[in-house]
Parts: sequence; structure tokens; C-alpha cells
Amino acid sequence: MKKGKVDALLGIVFGDEGKGKVVDYFTPQYDVVARFAGGPNAGHTIIFDGKKFVLRSIPSGIFDTHKINIIGNGCVLAPDLFLAEAKELENAGYNLKDRLQISKRAHLILPTHRCLDHAYENLKGKNKIGTTGKGIGPAYSDKAARVGLRVGDILNNFEEKYQSLKGRHERLLHDLHYEYDITEEEKRWMEGIEYMRQFQLVDSEVEINHYLDEGKTVLAEGAQGTMLDLDHGTYPFVSSSNTTSGGVCTGLGIAPNRIDDVFGIFKAYSTRVGAGPFPVELFDETGDTIREIGNEYGAVTGRNRRCGWIDLVALKYAVIINGVTQLIMMKGDVLDNFATIKACVAYQKDGVTTQDMPYDTAGWQPVYEELPGWQQDLTQLKSEDQFPKALNDYIKYIEAYVKVPIKIVSVGPDREATIVRH
Repeated sequence: MKKGKVDALLGIVFGDEGKGKVVDYFTPQYDVVARFAGGPNAGHTIIFDGKKFVLRSIPSGIFDTHKINIIGNGCVLAPDLFLAEAKELENAGYNLKDRLQISKRAHLILPTHRCLDHAYENLKGKNKIGTTGKGIGPAYSDKAARVGLRVGDILNNFEEKYQSLKGRHERLLHDLHYEYDITEEEKRWMEGIEYMRQFQLVDSEVEINHYLDEGKTVLAEGAQGTMLDLDHGTYPFVSSSNTTSGGVCTGLGIAPNRIDDVFGIFKAYSTRVGAGPFPVELFDETGDTIREIGNEYGAVTGRNRRCGWIDLVALKYAVIINGVTQLIMMKGDVLDNFATIKACVAYQKDGVTTQDMPYDTAGWQPVYEELPGWQQDLTQLKSEDQFPKALNDYIKYIEAYVKVPIKIVSVGPDREATIVRH
């Protein structure tokens, strides 16, 4: 690992891959862990020592008491949800205020942003995107419209700025005929604002570049996945931020030549939450089985995740878009009991077959190849030399298709169930 460089760790398909666990696993190798995009719709689950934590906005490196954690300028932050998340960690014995920095340039999610989120979604009718309703899209919309409220604003003339933006939202909600009452929610939100004042509110782009100049290493933690990227995902069924490696630069204020390795995390099968095209989705017992074994329910929302076989067309596309240098395969153990495993190697529609990601994947059907399953309990494995032949063959098959090595294989939810390949 080179000193003074940034490594990026990204979900590279539809998110929910287990980024939190991998960031937690990698953290000892870095000086700084920084979130560069997304908001409290991203639930990063970490399990160790019999305890389970779900992080929504706080970087997953927070459990290493010797590391600096940064919420970058590309993130959007809900003060009330941040307060609840941080208090849960503090109650578990983790001191955050000395190790967690928040960018002054990160935008705030107001209670009225959440009202707008629901109001806009209701207007879409059958074309609903499947938003989590956390106010993230409207907050990013205000950012793009140059009317947003930022973390740094809480340090100067905050009440006036808050009331101005709230009033703007109230006029919109009135025009949308949306009824709401944010009295209690706003009270908790303001408590979150007061709590945030106790933290290190910093010019994060300056701080990160100072750390790099000092020779420190930074792990950039992504949220969601490439297929949910605002520009390169399955628009309009996407998130509201840039979830790709390009988002590392804009979301942290670092130059592209600072980035060294790009770690791409994917599952041994496919999942998607919410609406939108999903060519490999299984509507049969196999899909239900994968969901149950893999516990495929949203960490934040609890929603059922749509399940299917691995989509190598999407995976290869994500590898190219992000410049992935190493892959990390998660949840291989979920496929332990399948005699046959399928892999989508192309899409087909109207007599056309392609291995390239189309502009719109709606209506495209998957072309599968079949591979033998390993039918062995992977959760008991401790090293690569214990891998069954069928698992090795599956890994090599994926590597040959996407032309990037799989360096880590996860065989269980615990941080210890992580096997490095050589």
C-alpha cells in the first residue's frame, strides 16, 4: 500500500453488498476512513463479538478507536437521525467526538425534505421509484438548485437560514396539497443540530489533503452501488448522488491521481431494493430461498430485496466505470445448497443479444450459463486452500468474464469470516 494515497471501497452493482463489514475489516490498514456520498438511506451492517450495529451516516471505521472518521462534503446528513445513531454508539462505549469529523460543506436534510420526498413519490403513482422517504432526493435537489442548508450554516445565522428554506418547502407542500405535521420531528431535529455543534465541523477537503500530504492513508467508503449512480445507473430508478469512483473525488475534494486501489464489492448473486428494471430477478422458489438464506431485507427500511442470479453484464459494466482493481465477493455461503448455479452472461431483446449495458435495461431478458454448485458449508472455512473445487471454478469464471481478480471472499456475516486469496 502506498503512503499518501486514497483507496476507494465501493458497492458496484445495486448496493447492500456488505460494505460496512469490509470497511470495518480494512480499517486497521488505514489512518482515515471517509464517507463520500449518500445519506441515512444507506445502512452498513457490522457484526462482531456477538453485537450488531447498523451505521447510516457515520463511517464504518468508527469501531477502531485509533482512526479518524470523516463525513465528507458529498454526503447529506439528517441531524435527528445522526443524533440517534451516534448516541447508540456512545452508549455502547465508543467515544465519537474526538475521532469523527463532519464536513461543513455536507448538506442537511430538513424535516420538510422528508415531507417533500413522500409528496413527490405519491405524485408518481404507478411510476414510483421506491424511495426510502428519508428526504435524500429533495436535499440533493436543493443542493443542485443552490438553495440548500449546509452543516457550516449552523455556525452562523442558522435560524434565519433554516426558516427561509423551511418556508420555501412549505409553499411547495401547500401547492402539492400535502398534509403534514412536523412539530415533534422538528423538535428532535433541532436537538440533533445542538448535538452536532459538539463535533469537529471541518473543511474536510482541506483536512483530507493535509492528511495525505503527511503520508497518511485514506479509505473512501461508498454507499449504495454503481447501478444506483445518478449518471450511470438505471435512471430514474437511482439514488441522488454519484456512487462511483468519480464521486470519491467530488465527495471528498481530492484529485483523481490520489486514488490508488479501487475495491469493488459484489454478492455471489444479485439483489435490488425498490422499483426499477432488474433483468435477473427470480420470481420463483429459488428467489425466495436466496432471500431467506441471505436475510435479504433492508438494514434501514426492512423491505424485501428482489433476488436473482449473478449479473455479469452489470458487474463488468461497473468494473469499467469505476476502474476497479480488486474485487471482493460477499455471501458466497448463501449459495451453499444449490446443485446448480446460474450466471447471466448477456442480455437478449427483440432478437438482439448484447454483453454491453444498454441505455435502458427494461424488457431485456438474461442469457444464462450454468455452473455446478459446491454444496458444502462455506462458513466453516478458514483459508483459501479449503475452498471446494466448484467454488474455485465459480470465482475463476467470474474473474475471466470481468477481467479483474477476486481478492477477498466472505463466507459469513462476522468480521472473522473473511478469507484473503493469494
